[in-house]
Amino acid sequence: MKMFKFAVVLFFAILATSTCKWDRCLEGGTHKHRPSPEPDIHECTLYSESSCCYANFTEQLAHSPVIQVSNSYWNRCGILSKSCEDYMKKIECFYRCSPHAAHWINPNNTAGIEFVPLCQNFCDDWYEACKKDSTCIRNWMTDWEWDENGVNQCKNECIPYNKVYANGTDMCQSMWGNSLKVSESYCLCLQMNEKDAVAIKYLTSKSSEESSSVGSSEERACRRKLQKAELLTEEEGVEIEVFEIL
Repeated sequence: MKMFKFAVVLFFAILATSTCKWDRCLEGGTHKHRPSPEPDIHECTLYSESSCCYANFTEQLAHSPVIQVSNSYWNRCGILSKSCEDYMKKIECFYRCSPHAAHWINPNNTAGIEFVPLCQNFCDDWYEACKKDSTCIRNWMTDWEWDENGVNQCKNECIPYNKVYANGTDMCQSMWGNSLKVSESYCLCLQMNEKDAVAIKYLTSKSSEESSSVGSSEERACRRKLQKAELLTEEEGVEIEVFEIL
């Protein structure tokens, strides 16, 4: 069993080594210049071993309900449900803390991201989690009214998410402008969890950037790696800790 655990750790360590050369941070005010460990991080623990945010930033996300993140209030249409809030946290954590987010840096705004590929099932599950919650905006980047204190306010009435967005794809590709996109791939996409360690290796490769085909060699290789990792964990019931994959 010890040898098996060592093999699993080694498997993900190799993945980490292959992607670390891409690690840098976005240029926003809350980002570090370079990623580094944050062992005392309060939330966003997926990125604790290599983080672009400081631990004190995540205090805003560490307790539920989340009311405010920087100058943005999440409760303008009432407190978010716990399930919806969890998905909002995942996106916030990726943007603020992921050492890989800068791979999708927006060339027109170096503090932003552009076309981060999310898995279809992630977007569908996110939509299901939030569809009964309410919002007064469609685009969280452009549709707020900002008061003299730089705080977000509603311009329109609050209505359910499922009246604003048609489905998971529409929500993922509209809520944050062009920051996110839904990938056609099963594997070359992010789910904002430990499985991303497999996808990141291929998503940050030059050959993957040049090929968008779902049947590409990168897609096939990614699927094999992901299936192997899932098989190892399912058969032996080994819980892979975050530090083993980042």
